[in-house]
Amino acid sequence: MDNLISLVNKIQRACTALGDHGEGSTLPTLWDSLPSIAVVGGQSSGKSSVLESVVGKDFLPRGSGIVTRRPLVLQLHKSEEGSREYAEFLHLPRKRFTDFAAVRKEIQDETDRETGRSKQISSVPIHLSIYSPNVVNLTLIDLPGLTKVAVEGQPDSIVLDIENMVRSYIEKPNCIILAISPANQDLATSDAIKISREVDPTGERTIGVLTKIDLMDKGTDAVDMLEGRSYRLKFPWIGVVNRSQADINKNVDMIAARRREREYFNSTPEYKHLAHRMGSEHLAKMLSKHLETVIKSRIPGIQSLINKTIIEIETELSRLGKPIASDAGGKLYMIMEICRAFDQIYKEHLDGVRPGGDKIYNVFDNQLPAALKRLQFDKQLSMENIRKIITEADGYQPHLIAPEQGYRRLIESTIISIRGPAEAAVDAVHALLKDLIHKAISETPELKQYPGLRVEVGNAAVDSLDRMRDESKKATLQLVDMECSYLTVEFFRKLPQDIEKGGNPTHSIFDRYNDSYLRRIGSTVLSYVNLVCASLRNSIPKSVVYCQVREAKRSLLDHFFTDLGKMETKRLSSLLNEDPAIMERRTGLAKRLELYRSAQTEIDAVAWSK
Repeated sequence: MDNLISLVNKIQRACTALGDHGEGSTLPTLWDSLPSIAVVGGQSSGKSSVLESVVGKDFLPRGSGIVTRRPLVLQLHKSEEGSREYAEFLHLPRKRFTDFAAVRKEIQDETDRETGRSKQISSVPIHLSIYSPNVVNLTLIDLPGLTKVAVEGQPDSIVLDIENMVRSYIEKPNCIILAISPANQDLATSDAIKISREVDPTGERTIGVLTKIDLMDKGTDAVDMLEGRSYRLKFPWIGVVNRSQADINKNVDMIAARRREREYFNSTPEYKHLAHRMGSEHLAKMLSKHLETVIKSRIPGIQSLINKTIIEIETELSRLGKPIASDAGGKLYMIMEICRAFDQIYKEHLDGVRPGGDKIYNVFDNQLPAALKRLQFDKQLSMENIRKIITEADGYQPHLIAPEQGYRRLIESTIISIRGPAEAAVDAVHALLKDLIHKAISETPELKQYPGLRVEVGNAAVDSLDRMRDESKKATLQLVDMECSYLTVEFFRKLPQDIEKGGNPTHSIFDRYNDSYLRRIGSTVLSYVNLVCASLRNSIPKSVVYCQVREAKRSLLDHFFTDLGKMETKRLSSLLNEDPAIMERRTGLAKRLELYRSAQTEIDAVAWSK
């Protein structure tokens, strides 16, 4: 039993240390899913005395009016027999208090630090753990005492503010309500019973405690209340006898006070038959046992919540990416891994795994052919231009059979215009490859973390594409220039045969400059140029793919990798300049994940051992 409650205490403390309040999550928090006991009572109901009796130490602030002005989450840890008692505050880690008068003062000081030295209240809890061989494992939440009127120095809303704060704790289905009521007042007017009934009308979660039984008027007793006849709850009422103010002033210790309490119930005729279930010692043991029972019943729900939250945290951590390595080698490796992830996504776009690569094929299948068709050869092959070029090519000695030099000049001047569409195809593919870089960067989660690296990778990739474009342009234009520099002989060998079949070589040389002859030359040149266009339509895409697409897949970041190897640690760090808010968020999530996994392991072990 003690191990189970200790586990819950441990998880609750870890949740608090991590601020596990479920911010940004749609799931309930682990803290909310764990059962706890909230102590509720009106001012001067003896609430603080009950807590001190359970703990066996004087450690709570005392005084008139509202003394408890912030929730106090009190975790009791049973230590080994003979070990020293001490207390720890969550806001003062690693500082142990062995003087419980100092604990009281720290509670007062921490309250003042949050609320000032006024009588204001705050919903921000103080977390205190007490380790002692004389306590049972238990978590109690001491809430500000309910009041009916505001006193001087308090806002008029304080009555409602306290009620709302108390209600926010006790309305949770996993909260056990410890309702403290003084026996010398009518239960019908009990603040604790009134607010408990609102959130737990059947009394399933409420444990009633009667204080000040020894202060009741002579001739009256609390038997009807203790036996549940005045107000019935699921669990039997428990009566306690706290130390009087005189005892407190005399520093009567808790051991003596508990002994006197036992003697009171055993020696008072009205309560003798109930003595076995009366007193603060019985209260502590009963609460511990009941808490264990509730925890066991909640284990399946807690397991489900933990499993869902682990998945949620892992998803969030995956989205945020890995933490930054501290050493230069680790930073370099991390940058290389991120670059490889980007490079892989980029290749997937080109290979059709992701969209975008199909647009490159559209350049070859539609844009380039359309551009070639739009070429205007009319100017180069106009009658006037053909006559001019043929005549100039003949020089002082006219051609004898076919104007070979004229043909060459006409063909070269016509084919040269194909450089435009060829260059446009290179530029179009270059633009598409650049667009895919931006897409791949946006689809690489790790690059979103590091703006500096994102810019460097983007710039390096674009620089590589620029170099590839220049090489591609050079190679592609060379294809056009090669067509100009060497004409296909087979095509022209047919010309004399055609002349023999349909021509009349007996015409005079000068007749060969007539319109019919020039049209024949123009038609021949156009046929040859069309043949070249068809050939280049196939070879230009090959050149572009080889020089740009293929190289982009093979060596997009090669130059960047070379530069990376020469960078100093400071420069590498500047590339991994992650947003501090993201770093903080990842660290917090990692700690939460560690907490939840630890809780999962330990709670699963408990569930299997049941």
